[in-house]
Amino acid sequence: MTTLKIHNNETAPEASKPLLENSQKAYGMIPGLHGVLAGAPKIFEAYQKLHELFTETSFNEEELTVVWQTINVAHACHYCVPAHTGIAKMMKVDDAITDALRNETPLESSKLEALRTLTLSITRNRGNVSQEELEAFYAAGYGEQQVLEIILGLSQKVISNYTNHIANTPVDAPFQKFAWEPATV
Repeated sequence: MTTLKIHNNETAPEASKPLLENSQKAYGMIPGLHGVLAGAPKIFEAYQKLHELFTETSFNEEELTVVWQTINVAHACHYCVPAHTGIAKMMKVDDAITDALRNETPLESSKLEALRTLTLSITRNRGNVSQEELEAFYAAGYGEQQVLEIILGLSQKVISNYTNHIANTPVDAPFQKFAWEPATV
């Protein structure tokens, strides 16, 4: 059961309607998350802008996927993990990467694993990472710019993951085949 309204072009506040139109054009539908975010035009605008900015960072498609999906899994987002599985497929990211991220297993690429490890530490420790963790990240070929870009990606994911938890947003039909549940400990 959703706990926040999922808006459409008829029910959304006026300031959200152009943003919903952007979503419709970009995705061929209005994703449920976007319908929820439409209830507060400024958060919807912020989410769309953060998404745009994060996709323009130095990260390639695989690296974007690693950051997004690592955070989605760490936050146990029932909506974003399947959505980003479908997005990764559209971006032609190797299924082995997506599967490892969904299953919380190490990635084959040591560079991508270093990205996953630091992203996970930043997420779990609220930015309190050790110098050793940063040095390991730098040794893998990344730099200070990428540390900051992870924080940008995390900012976007906090908006979507937290919103989906509160709203209990239903997974959109195109992504239902990628349903996911967090591992139990």
